[in-house]
Amino acid sequence: MESTKKIGIWMDHASADLIALNLDNKQQYIQSKFSFDDKEEALQKGEKHMHNKENQKRQSYYMEIADEILNYGHVLLFGPTDAKLELHNYLSKDAHFKNVQIDVESTDKLTDKQKEAFVKNHFTK
Repeated sequence: MESTKKIGIWMDHASADLIALNLDNKQQYIQSKFSFDDKEEALQKGEKHMHNKENQKRQSYYMEIADEILNYGHVLLFGPTDAKLELHNYLSKDAHFKNVQIDVESTDKLTDKQKEAFVKNHFTK
């Protein structure tokens, strides 16, 4: 029987750290494209424009993470903000992820070593 590929994703609204559990402990980073400068520029055009721009960039950010998740059978989303819940809701609406087990846990900010340990601990339970 083939082993399920597992990945932990520590995330907030600005960035995601993807921590794959395999021999080389591959770690990858994805940055949100919605920067402080984008926010300032959009706010000058109005709050509604800023909100729409932020939603578009966030949607793009979640799609980039989702593309990586498709390669795994078991995913842990964790971090300090609601971004993990927003991504979980986004994925649960997409039929491509119906066979992917997704766990969600809240944590504080963690160092890279703490993130790696958290992921390993979660998947060894």
